[in-house]
Amino acid sequence: MKSKTLKSITFLLLMLVVSPALFAHALWIETKATGTKGKAQEISVFFGEFSDNDITASAKWFSDLKDFSLVVISPSKKETKLSATALENKYQAFYIPDEDGIYTIVMHHTVKDVYKNMKLDYNSSATVTIGNAIKEKEAITNTNSISLFSKDASTAKQKALINVNALYEAKAAKKQKIKVIAPNGWEKEISSNENGEISFTPLWSGNYMVEFAYTEKTAGEHNGKKYDEIWKMATYLITVK
Repeated sequence: MKSKTLKSITFLLLMLVVSPALFAHALWIETKATGTKGKAQEISVFFGEFSDNDITASAKWFSDLKDFSLVVISPSKKETKLSATALENKYQAFYIPDEDGIYTIVMHHTVKDVYKNMKLDYNSSATVTIGNAIKEKEAITNTNSISLFSKDASTAKQKALINVNALYEAKAAKKQKIKVIAPNGWEKEISSNENGEISFTPLWSGNYMVEFAYTEKTAGEHNGKKYDEIWKMATYLITVK
């Protein structure tokens, strides 16, 4: 009897670990918020659970996640596709900015396999200021259908208000739950206003992750498998000094 009970508990624990884990994980870009014209800028793409500092080794990324697209959009709207190299716990790419202004880095991937009747769509972005660029609202530069943007990313400071805009299909994502995760794992959900904007004041220095997840109640077929909805996730990392 004890053996059966122990097996049942073990099975339930395994299901709790395996099933929700996928949705606790996200893809995100890390790069410096500022750069120098003519000097290589490093871009890193991670997969894992940011709040737990749980980074998945690149060799263990599920399905075809490693086939993500990575594009740099210059201030003059020139798009350059980058090739990323697998390292132990991330993928790494470089580009050399040749203009002053705000560069937008866009990562996107629709997962090949349907998971629990859902098509999974991962998105991430970052903005890099080159030179003494004037702050501009460049959120629309992002080509992903779901995205986040902060005009305060390059100047983010501890105990200073940070504003973040959420967009869906190039429009303000109104009344949506946006999650902010602090460097120590503390997290909070904030509802966006009528302009698709949230605000928060960072109490600690370090990297903050902003996540916006949205589920489309749309059925269809993807690579020969039926799905009932499309789960989309956007991430945006802000380094607070």
